[in-house]
Amino acid sequence: MTIKPLADRVVIKMEEAEETTKSGIVLASAAKEKPQIATVIAVGPGGMVDGKEVTMYLKVGDKVITSKYSGTEVKIDGEEYTITRQSDVLAIVE
Repeated sequence: MTIKPLADRVVIKMEEAEETTKSGIVLASAAKEKPQIATVIAVGPGGMVDGKEVTMYLKVGDKVITSKYSGTEVKIDGEEYTITRQSDVLAIVE
C-alpha cells in the first residue's frame, strides 16, 4: 500500500529513538526522547492552500527535522509514518 499526500502535506518516517546515551548508558523505553529527525517518504503536489500558492521544496529521501509533536501518526502495513504540513518541517539535514 502506498500513501499519496495531498496539497502541502508530506509523509515522513521518524528515525528510531536512541537505545543508549553517548556515554554508553542503556535507556529505558520511558526515558527515550521522541526523535525529531525523519526521512521524507512522499511529497504532495503543492498548489493553492488557504488562498496562497505553495511550492513544494522537499523531495523524497530528504532528511528533515520536525517539531516534536507535529503531524498525524499513522500505521500502515506494520510501519509507522507521520503526515505533516511542509510548513511544520523546521530544517533539512545535509
